[in-house]
Amino acid sequence: MAIPQEELGILEGVISIRNRLTALKKNRDEPIRASDVLNLYQAIVKKITLLNDVRDESAPHTPNRLDTTLADVFNLLSLFFLTIGKTRECPATYCQIATIRQLLDHMNESAIYGEADLEPFRARVDQLRGIVQADIDSGKHPEAMTRLLERQLNECDAVLNDMQESLSVLSVELIPVHEKLVGLRRQLAALSAKDSASKQDLKPIMDELRKIDGKRVDGKFLGPGGASVPKSQAMCSSLLEECFEVAQEIKARQESQHVAPELKPIYDRLSEMRSQLENLTLTHRWTLRETDLYVHILVLQEIDQLRVDGKFVDAEGNRPPGQYVLLYLLRRCYGLIYRLLSSSEPVSEELMPIANKLSTVKKCLNEVLKYGGPFSPRDLYPYQLALHQIESRRKDGKFVGVDGSIPEGQGIVMAHLNECHELLEMLKESMGEVEDEDL
Repeated sequence: MAIPQEELGILEGVISIRNRLTALKKNRDEPIRASDVLNLYQAIVKKITLLNDVRDESAPHTPNRLDTTLADVFNLLSLFFLTIGKTRECPATYCQIATIRQLLDHMNESAIYGEADLEPFRARVDQLRGIVQADIDSGKHPEAMTRLLERQLNECDAVLNDMQESLSVLSVELIPVHEKLVGLRRQLAALSAKDSASKQDLKPIMDELRKIDGKRVDGKFLGPGGASVPKSQAMCSSLLEECFEVAQEIKARQESQHVAPELKPIYDRLSEMRSQLENLTLTHRWTLRETDLYVHILVLQEIDQLRVDGKFVDAEGNRPPGQYVLLYLLRRCYGLIYRLLSSSEPVSEELMPIANKLSTVKKCLNEVLKYGGPFSPRDLYPYQLALHQIESRRKDGKFVGVDGSIPEGQGIVMAHLNECHELLEMLKESMGEVEDEDL
């Protein structure tokens, strides 16, 4: 963002102070003197006072280069105050407040937290507020500094209150389930950060997830004695489904290490496409036109046609290792296309029964995939039959209405149908893998 003319002079002064602080930090020949730090602190306070005079705090403001440079300076100054032993003075709190805010934002975005996670943050924010308030009462530090820190503490409080409010809808009966799922989600996050997570690492987590899922009746968590259906089912159920999805992602990544060289080009194309589609899910409200997805759909169909009896083969007709991860990536791409289309393209009333049936088939296939084998081809037959019946209703690749017209929502239904097919192929592939019996 462009910097207003009246702020340019302030920016130059702040950059100069940052350069001096950086030089002081790099100087290892002499110990850091408190007088040097305090002089630079006084200099930046003057710049903040000037900024408060020219900037209207009540008006909306988009952070610019001056704001980011000031953040750098205050982070450095905060660490210098800690270095010179002034830990109970408000400038020393800046870095801690900024770090807390960043952590809270990450936790809020991921929704992976419980009441016990918020308590230490609330306590620390209160402690830091006490330090700032003591300096306000004593007048030890200029108002410009204390106002800045107060504003940041208020922002932390606002985020904490929002997070607390989101947990307040959680039924007392479901708190233990939610806390358990939060812990498992964290374990999965740690596992996904590893370069090579083993199946032994994943197995106990999957066992716990299946145990929690097994307590549901008709997809609902029940209260004590099974007499009631507590509120906030969606919060626990969505977290449970997310855990299963992450576990599948980890398993697919394990398998990616064994993708045969002959299948590597396909793997690379699908990985790149998934990345592009995931980016579109973040920005589609502003950038996506449905026609943009056409190229992705064509490429997926082209890759699909490379399969023989549902498997990718090499030049000699053999089936190289790495089938599972390619099927997972195909399903993921179809799923992302479905999500993008369903957020903008309507499904006509004529196609709703097909869309609903596909949703049911997909849900059942996902349940089977969660629990793994052992199962036989006969176990998968009902799902194959259901998909075949839906496929048989197409004419020239389209679902046609009673009057011969082409109802709205073809793309959504086709993406849904293709995702179901890929789930079915993943299950067939996992039947032949002895190692999957451990998961």
